[in-house]
Amino acid sequence: MENRFNLVDEPWIPVADVGNVSLRQVFENTKLRMLGGTPVQKVAVTKLLLAIAQAAATPDNEDGWRSLGSDGLAKRCCDYLDRWYDRFYLYGDQPFLQMPEVSRAAVQSFGATLPEISTGNTTVLSQSQVDRELTDSEKAVLIVSLMGFALAGKKTDNKVTLTPGYRGKLNNNNKPSSSKPGPSLGFMGFLHSLLLGSTLHETLWLNMLTHAQVQQTNMFPEGVGTAPWEAMPEGEDCATARALAQSLQGRLVPLCRFCLLTDSGLHYSEGVPHPGYKEGVVDPTVAINYSGKEPKALWVNPEKRPWRELTSLLSFIGQEKSQGFHSHQIALGLGRVRDVMDSFAIWSGGLRVSSNAGEQYVSGSDDFVESIVWLDSDLLGAIWFSNLKAEMDALDTLAKGLYGRVSMFFKEQKMDGSKLAAQASHLFWQLCERRFQDLVDSCGTDPESQDRRTQLRRQFAGYVHQAYDQICPRETARQLDAWAKCRPNTRQFLQQETVNHGS
Repeated sequence: MENRFNLVDEPWIPVADVGNVSLRQVFENTKLRMLGGTPVQKVAVTKLLLAIAQAAATPDNEDGWRSLGSDGLAKRCCDYLDRWYDRFYLYGDQPFLQMPEVSRAAVQSFGATLPEISTGNTTVLSQSQVDRELTDSEKAVLIVSLMGFALAGKKTDNKVTLTPGYRGKLNNNNKPSSSKPGPSLGFMGFLHSLLLGSTLHETLWLNMLTHAQVQQTNMFPEGVGTAPWEAMPEGEDCATARALAQSLQGRLVPLCRFCLLTDSGLHYSEGVPHPGYKEGVVDPTVAINYSGKEPKALWVNPEKRPWRELTSLLSFIGQEKSQGFHSHQIALGLGRVRDVMDSFAIWSGGLRVSSNAGEQYVSGSDDFVESIVWLDSDLLGAIWFSNLKAEMDALDTLAKGLYGRVSMFFKEQKMDGSKLAAQASHLFWQLCERRFQDLVDSCGTDPESQDRRTQLRRQFAGYVHQAYDQICPRETARQLDAWAKCRPNTRQFLQQETVNHGS
């Protein structure tokens, strides 16, 4: 095929408030703020940009990282793209992140590989779910996303194996097996977290790892490794594939699917296998709790939006050793970002998926989620974290109390109110989300911060009654009697803040 659509020059990367830009524009334009697209696309493209950054200019240590700076990193990346320009063609004899040898595999439609598209007998609820032709820009984003976020199931043609004698695509009956989920997706959908600067250049600089940090994670025997487009594997289990699976580059661009674009879809088969979090290896952006007998991952939960996980992600602050969820990306980056920036943000997002008989899909309440919380470097510390955790624990107690009161209200009506109680609790958290950034900003120790927390507690108490009144009707005498009897009492929540304020 003719070498065409080079990702270095063609606009394909969605950027907020701008539209599509090229790889060169990403590293030359200092005013780009942040990526656009779905949360999965944001994570996948960010990982690709970080893979380019790590290949172009991985510092040895923190001093090297500081000396590099965001401007120095961007320049090094531009030079790198010029040097490897021929490896970034979407079509041609060496198509980007694709395997021409997989052309023997069956062709899947593009929609079959996209979680938000309805295919087969799935009900179509909106026009956005209809399978359609993709532009070259959309195909580029799809290829990058599939490398780490491919859904498990039978849509891959696992009859095709590129490594002679490789049995990783066969089941116990020696028949082609269902493919495993992408290492960036996992069983239910990992929640990914990144540090954000005020520009895209700052974001990439803040999230890149040094050689010393990569070694500190104790997850990558091959260290940073080689970017896959520099040396694509020959098959699922060749020496290059095994080295990729043991390197940081292999978590940034995992090549978990072998693909080859066609006019109507793509040849599609399972690619390089990667160890999972139960084997002690995970994307640095994913949070895992290893304190129990079995490691636990922080999954996407559309009923609990990512901002509510902030205290879990920051639980290492003020502790000698974290006993909760640990994200290498956040833990390794937080110290450096506080020293070089006045303010920054933590972005968290991902996709929740369901599974049945080895097939992954998006159904029911499954959805994309994302949250951004801005932090003041001067405020961060053990006391700030302690105040924030106390406030979040108090809000959680309020939500549980609301759930119980709504359940009691409907029990008085001889009804099962569990679903409506959950709806009330969800509404309460939705209302609280509007003021969460204010809460984060008011967890300092000065009197002004304490006064702001007192005012916020009054608003949160009002949200409890607002949610209760919306879910629990009081149109009849019987309803009014139950409404008054079960109405939530937030006095203890407000008095507790008064005591804390005065201490």
